[in-house]
Amino acid sequence: MWINRDLAAFLDTKAGGLPVQIMIGPRQTGKTSLFRHISDKDFNFVSFDDLQNRDLAQKDPAFFLSQHEGNLILDEVQYVPNLFNEIKKRIDEERFLSRPPVFYRMTGSNQILMDKNIKETLVGRASYFNLNTLSVNEITEQDKKHSIISILFKGGWPQLYNEPGTDVVDYLNDYINSFVEKDIARTAGIEKVDAFLSVTKFLANRAGELLNYDSVSKDSGVVSNTVKEWVAVLERIGIVYRLRPYSSNLNKRLTKQPKIYFWDTGLAVRLQGFRDEATLRSNPKLGNLFENLVCAEILKWKNNFRKNIEIYLWHTKDGEEVDFIIKGTDKTVFIESKMAMQGVEPVMIPDDLKKDFPHVDKVVIVTYGGDIKTISHSCVQVPLYKLANYLNSAS
Repeated sequence: MWINRDLAAFLDTKAGGLPVQIMIGPRQTGKTSLFRHISDKDFNFVSFDDLQNRDLAQKDPAFFLSQHEGNLILDEVQYVPNLFNEIKKRIDEERFLSRPPVFYRMTGSNQILMDKNIKETLVGRASYFNLNTLSVNEITEQDKKHSIISILFKGGWPQLYNEPGTDVVDYLNDYINSFVEKDIARTAGIEKVDAFLSVTKFLANRAGELLNYDSVSKDSGVVSNTVKEWVAVLERIGIVYRLRPYSSNLNKRLTKQPKIYFWDTGLAVRLQGFRDEATLRSNPKLGNLFENLVCAEILKWKNNFRKNIEIYLWHTKDGEEVDFIIKGTDKTVFIESKMAMQGVEPVMIPDDLKKDFPHVDKVVIVTYGGDIKTISHSCVQVPLYKLANYLNSAS
């Protein structure tokens, strides 16, 4: 079963784009499947998880490309940095001779290695795309029977929806063991893998909360500076996201702490130790996890629809808060998350926030369910599964 990805609309090589498309995101988020799904039959596929392909492309990139003529999908390219100068050379030669371009579609699951080995080589020749797990919009467009609780528990891992019989707990345990615990730690040169995983679990337990490095340090036994370094690694690789606070010269009361969120709630829920949806339903931190899911939906909307926006939190030291400020070039949207369906109470825009954004007169309250409706002169309710479409119409 194929689930349509929103990003696909922006991947047409015939629309006059650059000859290289590089899609970056964690493993098992559907990068390769998406490229293979949208590519014509004249695209050949090569995976560098295959050690033989990797070895040849590294040792003799010119010979490797001579064995794979025509348009190519190259999977896990972070392992073959020597290949990119040869690709650059061929692209420049095609341009000089005015020959039809060869198109390269590449995937990379390790942002650290991608930045280190590849990005500078293909400046002016490559377009970059980010793909994480399925958004709520993508899941519910395919099947509206998926509940928000189910999506919270499973996250957006494509295999869990394409193969419904897959055991969620086993799948996520394997993912944590193979990618988070080993692949990421090895790439970043982290020797204390158990401590790294412990910090990751403590971060999951704080999903949707202000991030206090000293608190994580105290609970995990890892020094605060190391915690900061490891959070940066997890963020770079697309596992966590630090939502930065909006800063204003008009208000000295604003907090400087970021909030911590996971790109995928299924991973956060598994790291927290939940084994079924029923237990998750009764968890006192369910509201925080729902807020995390709203944040992930906004982040995925930004990437999937190629939106040029910034996202902030607004939080004062006195406890006044707006969960998300989506700041675009022409429009700003305030968003609050509420784990509710009916009887949603209106939210007032704090006076200090009005000073910074006097043109914004509404708060969007994103809810567990319900319908899009105006609930006061300053509030509109939008169910989470309709958020992406609402933001598309509002931006």
